[in-house]
Amino acid sequence: MRILLQTPRLVLREFTADDVESLVELDADPRVMRYISNGVATTREEITNEHIPSYLQYHRRGPDFGFWVAQLDPGGEFIGWFHLRPEPGGDPGDPELGYRMRHAYWGQGLATEGSRALITHGFAVESVTRIHASTMAVNIASRRVMEKSGMHLVRLFKANWPVRIDGDELGDVEYAISRQ
Repeated sequence: MRILLQTPRLVLREFTADDVESLVELDADPRVMRYISNGVATTREEITNEHIPSYLQYHRRGPDFGFWVAQLDPGGEFIGWFHLRPEPGGDPGDPELGYRMRHAYWGQGLATEGSRALITHGFAVESVTRIHASTMAVNIASRRVMEKSGMHLVRLFKANWPVRIDGDELGDVEYAISRQ
């Protein structure tokens, strides 16, 4: 398993097939899934048959983009994941930043620390000129992470959520940071 980067408190490493149980536990927490699926857990089958294979495919393509496990040290506890990747069919020069963390680690600055590190990593890729992230407008905690990571609000929009989520009527927000 390859480590992408380390921060003072985090290690971001490649996913492995052995991470299924950690992802199942993460996505089983309704607080974690509140703004994603209205608290509904991702099934073990989805994680095993769709998520992990997709994450591993990113690793085979190269080190610039993908999904990475976040843990406290090289052999430490799984605390969540981060991604930096072009959206499906999107511009590779404008990848999306994303993250999901276990509730026990919220409010400690770890999401901001990992996001800043991935932004720095992203801008080391010559073709990347902008990095963006989005969330529901009511997801204040995630918006704060984006702001503390140096991103700025660029637009309010209405996403087409596959399930009804309380607050989705207020729309979604996109934050971004450019190479300049």
